Amino acid sequence: MLRRILAVLAGLITGSVCITAIENIGHYFYPPPAGSGSGDMDALRAYVTEAPFMALFFVILAYAVAALVSGFTASKIANDGKAVSAIICGVIFLVMTIYMMAILPTPIWFWMLGILVWGLVFAGHTLALKTKKI
Repeated sequence: MLRRILAVLAGLITGSVCITAIENIGHYFYPPPAGSGSGDMDALRAYVTEAPFMALFFVILAYAVAALVSGFTASKIANDGKAVSAIICGVIFLVMTIYMMAILPTPIWFWMLGILVWGLVFAGHTLALKTKKI
């Protein structure tokens, strides 16, 4: 039981690191306005409405990589052959994603991809099963 809890925590941490890293790369190429980083939600909403496609796509890419990595990490650490830990990570990230999409004016394509990419936790789980056990 403790191993599964640690597996989920590790999956959430590695997924969060992936999201942060890839979003920072996206911010390098498509910098947000100066005021949006300081917690000003109005500035962030204005940026999301005017952001170029690739600026938003970097976020989807970050979610996809995070789903794969968190599913892999959680399944590898749980080491029980079941997808439960990966699914828990995916559901937690999915709820956070839906919350962020609800408070920001995101386009419909972002909603569809933002929800679908979290299914990649299953690909991460499958990949974890195909590699050597720890």
